[in-house]
Amino acid sequence: MLRRMARSRRRRYELTNPELNQLIEELIDRAQEIYGQRAGADLIRQVIVSALRLMRDDAPTGDLKLINSALKELRHSFSVFGPYKHVRKVAVFGSARTAPGHPDWEQARSFAERMVTEGWMLITGAGHGIMGAAQGGAGRDASFGVNIRLPLEQDANLVIAGDPKLINFRYFFTRKVIFVKEAHAIALFPGGFGTHDEGFEALTLMQTGKGEILPVVFVDAPGGSYWSEWIGYLGSHLRGRGMISEEDLSLFRVTDDLDTAVAEITGFYRNYHSSRYVGELLVLRVRRGPDEEQLDALNREFSGILAAGKIQVRSVLPREAGEVDHYPRITLRFNHTSVGRLRQLIDRLNSFVGEAAPPGEASPHEIVAAELSPEAERAEQEEG
Repeated sequence: MLRRMARSRRRRYELTNPELNQLIEELIDRAQEIYGQRAGADLIRQVIVSALRLMRDDAPTGDLKLINSALKELRHSFSVFGPYKHVRKVAVFGSARTAPGHPDWEQARSFAERMVTEGWMLITGAGHGIMGAAQGGAGRDASFGVNIRLPLEQDANLVIAGDPKLINFRYFFTRKVIFVKEAHAIALFPGGFGTHDEGFEALTLMQTGKGEILPVVFVDAPGGSYWSEWIGYLGSHLRGRGMISEEDLSLFRVTDDLDTAVAEITGFYRNYHSSRYVGELLVLRVRRGPDEEQLDALNREFSGILAAGKIQVRSVLPREAGEVDHYPRITLRFNHTSVGRLRQLIDRLNSFVGEAAPPGEASPHEIVAAELSPEAERAEQEEG
């Protein structure tokens, strides 16, 4: 409560120079006249204030180039994905060096074909190997490419080259933001450092609560052992030494069966739609809420993840009005002790609905923004 009161009394994010502040306000007002009334004007103002603070700080040219390029890349990416924000997308990772015809390559291509049939689109790194196989299976119209400019690798594969849905990134970190923000599922095929990096990044974001829970599946070729041996390492070393919990293993699935891989992804959205926080409440949007008996069972089974109160069924909350209002809400005060158990709760909610959900009505992900540390927050207020 005290923290919320302190936030409400926080000084406006602006410069100490009144003349510059007035010019910023006039610029925002004029831009709204030209572009039409748009939401988020205050956030745009804060971006401008931050940019001018960089000038005041006499930031080095290298720092300014980094910020400028990152902002341009993100803005362009948002505009490319914007028209498709309500279509679910699966990000596919795997080695750029896998040759056409290899069992892993064939499995990736078949997987992509299946996912497009299910009404999904694909995102890949736009390279060759596994990425080219998946892009070819999905086809140009159902594909996005998020390429990274490298000294040796990689030019875009022929399927996505020249397409408006191909984005070329300078920085890995902005590219990763787009993968996390736009993907509603992740499929990983055998690959090198980059594939493992993306897989662990996704799992880390979910485990720490910095990313929305989504289905992650590691796919081997039929009879393959690449990922089955990898999960053996996780079990014996990470789980065996207490570095992850048993429940953390619920955050992903390893399989060499294509039907299982597709079902793991599509089944995750059988009942569950999306989630967000409203204050201290975690809100899960579902197609069908549990009945009274099922709700009692959920409260008994998942009481260990509650910080207080009970799991409840509610209608749309005022602060999320306009966000799939027709779906019931499951609300709880999550204690953040085990995201793996939260994933298991979503699985239980999905078990209440027999048929698969329609492929549409996807919800864009919100990346959980990191709050400023108390020290940084004080510094922001003191410097004005």
